[in-house]
Amino acid sequence: MLSYRTMLFDFDYTLGDSSRGIVMSVNAALTALNYPVPEPKDIRQTIGLSLNETFIRLTGCPDLKQAARFTQLFRAKADAVMVGQTDLYPGVREMLEKLQSRQIRTGIVTTKYHYRIDQILVRFGAAELINAIVGAEDVNQSKPDPQGILLAMQRLKSTPETTLYVGDSVVDALAARQAGIAFAAVLTGTTPAEAFQPYQPRALLRGSSEILTMIESV
Repeated sequence: MLSYRTMLFDFDYTLGDSSRGIVMSVNAALTALNYPVPEPKDIRQTIGLSLNETFIRLTGCPDLKQAARFTQLFRAKADAVMVGQTDLYPGVREMLEKLQSRQIRTGIVTTKYHYRIDQILVRFGAAELINAIVGAEDVNQSKPDPQGILLAMQRLKSTPETTLYVGDSVVDALAARQAGIAFAAVLTGTTPAEAFQPYQPRALLRGSSEILTMIESV
């Protein structure tokens, strides 16, 4: 694992859990648009998708104008509730500190907004532990398109051979494959371990903090 000099992470269900805020924001947006409120478990299954994709998945409506309005309404509610409804997973801050002490560069590539990740990291006193953030407003194409990963690598001056992406979904695995880098899967999301097998992950982790154990065992 020490051969990786850059470690990039998804956020939702990888470094932290903001599902409460996401459910609240989705419900507020769909209610305002007169759509039925989905079951929370169905909303959680969309975490990690773009907001356009989330709208289409939950409503079955392919209207991009409606999806754009959903995004506006979601964002307005999320601005009010998301940071306070987000938790970092246990051990994540300590893991990031250890990576920094080993001079391993760290980044977050997420479908969340960049400014939202900034706010969350500040809340948990972890802003200085992440060297680059690529959020929804930083790219034209969402994961599994590799644009976000490639942009983070560019900002961190990293190479494919020395970069690892850590995520909780098949979308993350696809993005890493298309970026030409290694992938490690965490099982803190809604994706079962067997779903990752076609992507040959370098590791299956019960949580992102297990990366620390892998490094210290080398």
